Amino acid sequence: MHDETTREIPGGSPANVALGLGRLGVPVEFATWLGDDARGHQIADHLEASGVELVPGVFGATRTSAATVRLAPDGQPSYEFGIEWDLPHLPDTPRWLHIGSIGAFLQPGAGKVRELVQRTAAAGGIVSFDPNIRPALLGDAVAERVRFEQLAADTTVLKLSDEDAAWLYPGDSADVVLDRLLELGVTLVAITTGAAGATLATTRERVAVPGERVDVVDTVGAGDTYMATLIWQLQDTIGTLDALDSIALKRLGQVSASAAAITVSRRGADLPTADDVLTALGEPTR
Repeated sequence: MHDETTREIPGGSPANVALGLGRLGVPVEFATWLGDDARGHQIADHLEASGVELVPGVFGATRTSAATVRLAPDGQPSYEFGIEWDLPHLPDTPRWLHIGSIGAFLQPGAGKVRELVQRTAAAGGIVSFDPNIRPALLGDAVAERVRFEQLAADTTVLKLSDEDAAWLYPGDSADVVLDRLLELGVTLVAITTGAAGATLATTRERVAVPGERVDVVDTVGAGDTYMATLIWQLQDTIGTLDALDSIALKRLGQVSASAAAITVSRRGADLPTADDVLTALGEPTR
């Protein structure tokens, strides 16, 4: 039974990142697994309206997956899932591949994601990864950490929340987690800590960037906004990521935090456009 506070909103972590990139003006293709049903077409229409192109073959699921999100009084979400996950055939190797959340862990699609990650890395492409851990859908934490680290070893840009880090590496400090991921070969790692901000690190530099004060409506999509905005800013620095200095890292964190602050001030995962972000920063729009 639905009451007046129940709404259906298209989303999901990688879908939100794709939508965010589209709204920021980045050409983006999205590979997913939808049912040929009302929800599937609602998601497709929602993404395409923001400039996202769906790859062929995405309507292969028997039904479109769904997550029920319940918001606590402080805006923090909890989740229940009904998921069917696979991946259509992807013959082309992307220049930049973003993966995330349960799609990186849940079979049978996760195996195809792993193959695509390996193919992209071998071809000299960039892989970005946001694990966006959902414990209710994952197995033993030790086994999942092995899968996570296999993917991380081929990842260039990795963002995870402090909650993700605590689940994957219980008891370890943020600095220890950052060190571990950089040792695996990740070039740029960001650990976000909600309103407190984030720490961004390469093997050469490490900076803490505070968050922005904002009246929170709900936090769904905040991390996805941060990830999309990070990718948006890094498009022209692919060959020099490991040479980013502390000023550049701080700028990356500040812009991403400003974008996330816009999203949490809105209901639903309503990610900002480039003009929204630039206006919030007090900079000229494009």
